[in-house]
Amino acid sequence: MKRRGGIGSSVPVTVVVLAIGFIYFSTVFVFIDRWFGLASSPGLMNAAAFTAVALMCVFNYVASVFTDPGRVPPTFVPDVEDAETPIHEIKRKGGDLRYCQKCSLYKPPRAHHCRVCKRCVLRMDHHCIWINNCVGNANYKVFFVFVVYAVTACIYSLVLLLGSLINEPEKDEQENEDSSRTIYVVSALLLVPLCIALSVLLGWHIYLILHNKTTIEYHEGVRAMWLAEKGGSVYNHPYDLGAYENLTTVLGPNILSWVCPTSTHIGSGLRFRTSYDDLAALPNS
Repeated sequence: MKRRGGIGSSVPVTVVVLAIGFIYFSTVFVFIDRWFGLASSPGLMNAAAFTAVALMCVFNYVASVFTDPGRVPPTFVPDVEDAETPIHEIKRKGGDLRYCQKCSLYKPPRAHHCRVCKRCVLRMDHHCIWINNCVGNANYKVFFVFVVYAVTACIYSLVLLLGSLINEPEKDEQENEDSSRTIYVVSALLLVPLCIALSVLLGWHIYLILHNKTTIEYHEGVRAMWLAEKGGSVYNHPYDLGAYENLTTVLGPNILSWVCPTSTHIGSGLRFRTSYDDLAALPNS
């Protein structure tokens, strides 16, 4: 499902697009060219490899921006008598089924209302200003894959930047010195913070995927864990199926497709497998 509307008014998206273009230009036509020379075999190989990573980064970024994260069907009503659905999320206060007063709809498990998008989003993780979109059930994987390629591209570019500085030929050193110096300075000021920030973001989402949590569920779980410990019990995240099962649930059953923008495995986003399913499947002892 695609989003309706444009992204022209989004300044952060414009900044990301400009940053991607600048990093690609400086990496291929400055760092690689000055280190290896684009006409040489090493230069062509590095240019081709970096271009491939950049294209995958751009493709997944565009998919993250334009893919609808998932809408709650207007006819959705939770069936509390359904034996195949052993868990129904309820309000913190009152114990009623979760109902969104703003959307006038029941909330499926893991769905939350986004104040920016002004609607409920299936398996909502967070609203990201850098893609001008929510990260939810339908676009979480492409968002994660985008971050993977973005980290790879930034680290690759930074290595080429440092290598070109160390191995820069002395010929024509005075020529174009000011312009190249500006490119190196701007690139370094851009790449170093990006490498750090994106690596932290990637590590955070790897943690979430390994525990089958969203960012919202993590923060809710901290409070639930505190309340459970206060009451003398142990809190277990109901969607945590084990590290490998969590990976396949979020990224897909085929390991080779984990870094590909495929999302045929995600389902409707209205029901998710839980640890209670496995317990219910066990024979009575």
